[in-house]
Amino acid sequence: MKPVIYLRIASILTLVHSILHTIGGVFGKPLPGTATMVAATMRQTFPVFGVVRSYADFYRGLGLGITIFVTMDAAILWLLASMAKSDAARLRPILVAFLMGYLALAVNSYTFIFSGPVIIELLIVACLGAAIFTAKHADDRAESGTQPQMKTAQL
Repeated sequence: MKPVIYLRIASILTLVHSILHTIGGVFGKPLPGTATMVAATMRQTFPVFGVVRSYADFYRGLGLGITIFVTMDAAILWLLASMAKSDAARLRPILVAFLMGYLALAVNSYTFIFSGPVIIELLIVACLGAAIFTAKHADDRAESGTQPQMKTAQL
């Protein structure tokens, strides 16, 4: 398969990750037995940098911040897939950065959260790894008979 396909799959998985994080992580409700204890601690307010916030404010704000960034990752991966059509090998350093980031996120999720996010994050890592592995330079495609889609400047 081509790196474009792997990047599109990674983009869709990342968007699914964002949606599930928002539904379950940001707006999810705690189990009935723990709801009272969680609610009591989350309502605790304190002043910070001239405003009064609660732990619930920080929890929701940081959770939505993660949603924003993961959604942005999905959009960037989709755009990178379009760019990979002409010379995917040039994108390898960017893809490696995404791969390392999602690998670190999977370790974080395994350590502090639960297996649901870990599974989708490892699937994203696998797609990124496959995209890196299958990425070819435009010159390599020209030698194998595929015409490069990059335009060169004419003098």
